Amino acid sequence: MTTTIFVCDTCKYSADEKYHGEKTGGEMLAEHVERIADGVPDLTVKRQSCLMGCERHCNVSVTAPGKISYVIGKFTPDAEAAEAIVEYAQLHAAAETGQVPFKQWPQGVKGHFVARIPAPE
Repeated sequence: MTTTIFVCDTCKYSADEKYHGEKTGGEMLAEHVERIADGVPDLTVKRQSCLMGCERHCNVSVTAPGKISYVIGKFTPDAEAAEAIVEYAQLHAAAETGQVPFKQWPQGVKGHFVARIPAPE
């Protein structure tokens, strides 16, 4: 089953800046996530305008049909954050319910969780 990473492409670059140069932080993060996830089995990356987590810049949602979904945010839009997001999404894809034990979380996503959304029954 494929896990999808939705990257908010309208998120600010930081708490104080919408753009860094000509791109939003979300656009920058999306580019990194797309590059790192390219060719990774069971992962898809899609851009989404506004995940409504504006108080936490650079938000993503990790979701798959029939699994728990997660919203994680307040990332720096760089390759290091993208690597942690993709690594977490791979663990989500491999987990039957989408729930990944805390001890397996990549360090780069710890402290970034915003919401857990139960799978519809």
